[in-house]
Amino acid sequence: MSDVVEKTLTALPSLLSLDPQPGSAKLSSTSKLGNLIRGITELTSKHEEEKLIQHELASIKDQVSSPNTSMRQMKELMVRAIYCESLGYEASFTYIHAIKLAQQGTALEKRVGYLAVSLFLNESHELLLLLVNTVLKDLQSTNLIEVCMALTVVSQMFPKDMIPAILPLVEEKLNHPKEIIRRKAVLALYKFYLIAPNQVQHIHNKFRKALCDKDPGVMTASLHIYLQMIQENPEGYKDLTASFVTILKQVVGGKLPMDFNYHSVPAPWLQIQLLRILALLGKNDQSASAVMYEVLDESLRRAEMNHNITYAILYECVKCIYTIHPKSDLLEKAAKCIGNFVLSPKINLKYLGLKALTYVVQQDPRLALQHQMTIIECLDHSDLIIKRETLELLFRITNAQNVVVIVEKMLEFLRVNTDDYTTIDLVGKVAELAEKYAPDNEWFIETMSTVFSVGGDMMQPDIPNSFLKLLSEGFDSVEEDRKLRLFAVDSYITLLQKEPGKLPQRFLQVISWVLGEYSHLKDELEPTVVLKLLAKLLDMKHTSSETKSWILMAMTKLCEGGAEVSVVREVSETYSSSMDTVLRQRAHELQYLSQDSELRAKVLLRDNGLRPLEVDSSLSFLDGFVSEALAAGAAPYKPPHQRQEELAQAKALSLEPYGLSLPMSMSSCSITDRQSPTLLSMSSGLSGDSAEISHKGGSTSLKLDGVKRVWGREGYLPQRAAVEEAAQVEVPCTLRSPSQQGDADSSHSQTPTSTPTPTEPDPEKQQLASLFFGLSSQSSVCLMGKPEPTPHRFRRKAKGVTDPTSSSLISTPSNVEKLLCNNLLDSNIASELAVSSAKQITELPQGLKTASCDVEAELTDIADIKQNNPSLIVDNGIVAAADEDPDRPKDLCLISHLPAELSELCHSEITPLCTIQSLVLSACHLQKEDSLVLAVFISNSSDSALQHIVLDLDSEQLEVSCVSDSPAEDFRGHSVVVYQYSLTVKRPSIHVSIEGTVSFQLPGEAPQAAQFSYKLPLTIFIRPLTVSTEEYGTMWLSFSHDTKQNLTLIGDGQEALTATLNVLKQKLQLHVVEIIGQEGILSCRLLQDQPCLMHCRVHAGTLAVWLRSPVPDLPDCLIYHCQRALQEY
Repeated sequence: MSDVVEKTLTALPSLLSLDPQPGSAKLSSTSKLGNLIRGITELTSKHEEEKLIQHELASIKDQVSSPNTSMRQMKELMVRAIYCESLGYEASFTYIHAIKLAQQGTALEKRVGYLAVSLFLNESHELLLLLVNTVLKDLQSTNLIEVCMALTVVSQMFPKDMIPAILPLVEEKLNHPKEIIRRKAVLALYKFYLIAPNQVQHIHNKFRKALCDKDPGVMTASLHIYLQMIQENPEGYKDLTASFVTILKQVVGGKLPMDFNYHSVPAPWLQIQLLRILALLGKNDQSASAVMYEVLDESLRRAEMNHNITYAILYECVKCIYTIHPKSDLLEKAAKCIGNFVLSPKINLKYLGLKALTYVVQQDPRLALQHQMTIIECLDHSDLIIKRETLELLFRITNAQNVVVIVEKMLEFLRVNTDDYTTIDLVGKVAELAEKYAPDNEWFIETMSTVFSVGGDMMQPDIPNSFLKLLSEGFDSVEEDRKLRLFAVDSYITLLQKEPGKLPQRFLQVISWVLGEYSHLKDELEPTVVLKLLAKLLDMKHTSSETKSWILMAMTKLCEGGAEVSVVREVSETYSSSMDTVLRQRAHELQYLSQDSELRAKVLLRDNGLRPLEVDSSLSFLDGFVSEALAAGAAPYKPPHQRQEELAQAKALSLEPYGLSLPMSMSSCSITDRQSPTLLSMSSGLSGDSAEISHKGGSTSLKLDGVKRVWGREGYLPQRAAVEEAAQVEVPCTLRSPSQQGDADSSHSQTPTSTPTPTEPDPEKQQLASLFFGLSSQSSVCLMGKPEPTPHRFRRKAKGVTDPTSSSLISTPSNVEKLLCNNLLDSNIASELAVSSAKQITELPQGLKTASCDVEAELTDIADIKQNNPSLIVDNGIVAAADEDPDRPKDLCLISHLPAELSELCHSEITPLCTIQSLVLSACHLQKEDSLVLAVFISNSSDSALQHIVLDLDSEQLEVSCVSDSPAEDFRGHSVVVYQYSLTVKRPSIHVSIEGTVSFQLPGEAPQAAQFSYKLPLTIFIRPLTVSTEEYGTMWLSFSHDTKQNLTLIGDGQEALTATLNVLKQKLQLHVVEIIGQEGILSCRLLQDQPCLMHCRVHAGTLAVWLRSPVPDLPDCLIYHCQRALQEY
């Protein structure tokens, strides 16, 4: 061990270069850093180490504070401080000296200073403000080392607020002659894109230049940015597919320098990045996928070495092949590769095979059938990671036939598992499967009871909440509701009569709520019995205050006078003097409501779940009070997190140049920290968090030439003449062409693979496998498939959308199944299908006045459309929808089925969602003033009637509610039914999507189902918000979420602002409140009633935009669409 320490100490001076004298290669035995390291290695206890480090830090503090300390000595002190910090001891007194060392001294000293700063400080540290000028100076330096150090620090720890100050200099470095500078500049821009994507939107063309850089390192760095951008918007980068394929061909062919090889594998991490990018670009795109087939085949062929890095490449190849448009021979090779992984005796490869199988099983169920015995054996594997991944695979293939067996295996694993993360994840999966595929009420209640018992208090709170909501809302059958609730009451009474002390707190809360709500349904159960059981829970020592509150609420619902009065009186007397205010409040409620039956009947309504409870979540009844308080000078409300940030952080750095100084006559005005732009121009240098106004010497008046006089000695002049509204700009209505996909090969020949086969299986495990996968080993019919053969047992009432329970991936179109499942799977099993809306094409002429019908935010140039499909262009330049399928119903035929109140509204083009045999699902959306209506058309093209049609829609970003009576579940052949849904935004996002499931049954056949998705841009939910300037100012003060960004002006001269605002008004349906000189204010609202205000100012040839809203993510989303609208114009 001593030899290792001596070698380490010998190597330290060459790494840290502590002695600047040439020829001094060894660290002397008296070096302070060497003595420190040597002393720590000789210690025998933690206490001795703390004592030594504290003494060392005190010595460092004295030396850094001395004015006689040279830069060379400061460098050595910083290295010692870094070592102390790495051991976990704070050396905050050295932070400022590390910044000084980075600002001064030679290149070596600056290097140590930058290293110390990057290790000491984080992105939110206040001392980073002192580093901005240093970084700016070093970025402009002619010394390559200084430029590299500055770019490294920028890419590691530069905060979002400081990006505008250095962004132009980083952009310049993309053209630097040295490749290392260009590579570091690309990585810095990648960091900027991650933390502030809106600020680098204008330099996407420079990213393309970096992709074509002659240096492989620069090109590799640019792939990080492209992978991130393509994940967010793959349609915008389809034209780069050939470029990425060419790069991958060169990498696989060994055209890169040998320095990029790893264990004789050419640039493996570069291959992995490119494969992930190609998978995103080729998904649901046959033409783009066709370009990739050759290079994917070559990648599979070359990655056959027995090394971990080649296994990683094979895994990414398999994922890519199963993601893009399928090709039969590639699918066979990928299936063989997965089989080799799954059957491997090595744990790492077996895990990789299970991971790949989990990813592709929904698109190719045959693979799970081939390896079902291996999967069952993995459940008994000694490695817990293998068990967990096997359960994840089983979760993906669960259906109504195998749910009981799979859930039992999951619960068995939960009972022996000790990892909290695995428990939380698996408990959520079991709860989801139980609600989705429960065979009967008894099994559902017993399974959820086990989930609550095993999951304990660490489970996610939405699991018990969803369970209680399901019981409260009920289902389609009143009798089923009653049976489910009665069985829940019986089960929970039995549990409380046994050993309730072992039950988790959340389970006790669920039991209390259920008994309080539904124990009256059981006629033979006396309320006194339930009250006594609940009272025993109150007496248990481990019962928490929150659980006691639930119990007291349940007792309040049950007390009706009579024999239970004594129990209620005893409990209320006990807790009416509790130190806990919540328990004291609940006890008083229990006491008074038990004595006043009339008041109790009014407050606690029986069966109140039958009537929807209207709750004013916006607290609009307080609007008048808030307005009066703000007018009287009260401070606007700030959320707790914002107050904490303002207390913890200093004033934000303002990088906007100062404008003209304020006139001296206004110096006496008191302005709050959240100033309205209608009261003061942003050119004064105020930021959103400014608390006072700083005046500069110089001119004492504003230049007001050409500006209307709307201000006086009393402030804003309310009697001024109203400014005329700008001319109405017609909002375009776009037409979109349907997405076209090539037909897959209709037949697929199955060739045997050379994968090793397991030994003769155990008959017991073989029977278990048949239970898992829904078929016996002799059966020729596969009952497994993600589209469940039977509709959900617990299907909520069609009165709105339920809480989203999962965000599982949507599989590729059913072409995969056409290639893989012939003669293997039941023809009635339909694969999951994801259909994205067709891309927006162009706009109608300006003369047509109608609402916007955009479905996608991106616009396609007409020249590109002519090149791809000339038949889509008609004489007047408008893109017409191509309808090459003669069997597909025409748009006009489907539109004729809309109700009369919707037929006159502007609608988008009807988009096909999915097709299952004779059922065709299509959709379009219609614009209304106060909502967006989604119309879903279900067409039956066969002669037979379809039965048990169920359509479920869900979205994480939208509130989806049914606005029409549900059509009959059975409808005759050659007919169309229409479902109508109202869409409003509950969580703003740049693009929002709706996921749905449709299921039906033909007479005498098995049920069928499919999944689909419908994507919408946020812009179609924006409506103008008509407010006056005074109302605008009041609203601005009350909004707490804001963002700032500089946008490109349209045109030059005095009319540039008006032209730019008119474009925003036209594209985004914004309302121009007022334009005064070089400033303008706009307003809009997001459906429903989510306002957003915009202040614009022309500054230095750009448009400085400031958005503010009460909704957290809305300003960022709106600024993104503003950028896109101006770029596309």
